[in-house]
Amino acid sequence: MSFTWHDFHGNLMHSSSTLNFQRGFATVRCSHRELTRFADPAALLDHLHRGDAPSDRKNVILAGLIESAKSNDRAGDCALTIMLLALWPGLDGVFRRSRARRLGHTDEVASEILARATAAVRNLDLTKVNWIAATILKNVERDVLRAHNRENLRQQQHDEFDADIHGGSIEVADEDTPPEKLIAELTCLTGTDARLVIRVVVEGCTQAEAGKEIGLSEPAARKRFQRALKRLRDHAEQKS
Repeated sequence: MSFTWHDFHGNLMHSSSTLNFQRGFATVRCSHRELTRFADPAALLDHLHRGDAPSDRKNVILAGLIESAKSNDRAGDCALTIMLLALWPGLDGVFRRSRARRLGHTDEVASEILARATAAVRNLDLTKVNWIAATILKNVERDVLRAHNRENLRQQQHDEFDADIHGGSIEVADEDTPPEKLIAELTCLTGTDARLVIRVVVEGCTQAEAGKEIGLSEPAARKRFQRALKRLRDHAEQKS
């Protein structure tokens, strides 16, 4: 079944009105002093969505919700739902920009944003961030864009090494291959450009971003990336 962006929001709102959710909220509320002044989820969300509420106080509240969301129980699910609803205005902005950039089918983009937001909430290391909402939204938008770029690059790789065109094939490393092993294998084929290839093809960076990290201008990064691809293509043809 396909769900639209509006459907996801409706489902979250419906979940927040169930008795099971209210019980979970009671547990979360008792676990964090900063939440005890909110009688119900609606009051909490209203406060978090208010533009005149102090940002630092909102951040403290979000930190409490993040801590609860990491647990795999009713309270954890409740905290996660509240976090997603609290972030919804920002996530809606991510969705609209992703749609404008044509990052994929609308329903697929909606599902990916929600999945990445869920993972971001449950995996966030509170010791490494200052502003929780801004960090999550920035990471979700970045990861959605990188995933799209990575898929495009993989498709381009598939087209460039198409056996019908080049008479050969190329082996693609498993996504779970340790980075150090992948670098070692690619270094044998592409020399010093191995890390550039991994950053672009595997990790989804643009050629400009990857080049900047190793001190290259965008034209130089593009030239070296294309040179590395040619070496990989030549290797594939030799194996055929």
